[in-house]
Amino acid sequence: MSSFWHWWIIVITLGMIFFCWWLLEKTKTMEVDAHGEVNEDGVRTTGHIYDGIEEYDNALPRWWLYMFYITIYFSLGYLALYPGLGNFKGLLGWTSTNQWMDEVENAEDKLEAFYVQFDDRSIEKLAQDETAVGVGRNLFLTYCTVCHGSDAQGFSGFPNLTDGDWLYGGEPDTIVQTLTNGRNGNMPPMADSIGGEEGVEQMANYVLTLSGREDADATLAAAGKEKFAVCAACHGADGKGNQMLGAPNLTDDIWLYGGTLNAIKYTLNNGRAGVMPAQKSLLSDTKIRMLATYIYSLSDDTEM
Repeated sequence: MSSFWHWWIIVITLGMIFFCWWLLEKTKTMEVDAHGEVNEDGVRTTGHIYDGIEEYDNALPRWWLYMFYITIYFSLGYLALYPGLGNFKGLLGWTSTNQWMDEVENAEDKLEAFYVQFDDRSIEKLAQDETAVGVGRNLFLTYCTVCHGSDAQGFSGFPNLTDGDWLYGGEPDTIVQTLTNGRNGNMPPMADSIGGEEGVEQMANYVLTLSGREDADATLAAAGKEKFAVCAACHGADGKGNQMLGAPNLTDDIWLYGGTLNAIKYTLNNGRAGVMPAQKSLLSDTKIRMLATYIYSLSDDTEM
């Protein structure tokens, strides 16, 4: 890359600083021009009068002049120590990135020292501690609300964490595992396996009946039931799902992508692919544990 802009910035920056110094030196000894005069009070003026106000030919106050000089010297010192002159990095080698990383590291050290008080208790016990839950809530608001919402009730495709329904299980260790390593859910398209569009219509109606819905077509549902064996491998013969596989319970009327007939048909036709990203590269083990504490406290553990 050309060094032109490097030197261009240096010349412009130092040139302007030198110009300011020269201007101060020039004006502090400058004599008034030929239009200057002495007024009736014996005060030397520049001869410039506006609206009855005369401009005196006085030198700048010394304290004011010294402030200008200090500013010039300060700018030269700053540019020597810190970046500002083209590609020159400064004698201190300072960068905004390094400063940010140092501040983050200091903050992390202070937080880890604060977290020590929670190390000797299980997540179940911590979920009963308002301070621990509050710490987890702050972490949740920082890292999780984009997907799960500030109230943790999720959106379409992002699970509600408050309803006690868990795809992979809601035990503390399982939540920690989910946060640490993430999850990859996959529901393959099933249309070809269950008889095309007609089979999709039948299966969608049968799935509605599993959760006690009365808006399903009974005839289509009966035909869908005969084909459900294809789905039972993941969801179980009773449709109650399999947490080992992350296959949802189809009998509880809780839907990750919506429980309308059209939404179920879309799932059968196109499949679904959900990803919960691993947090182990972003959060420390301690933060994950505190976050798991808050998430565990959200749902009724009697429903897990």
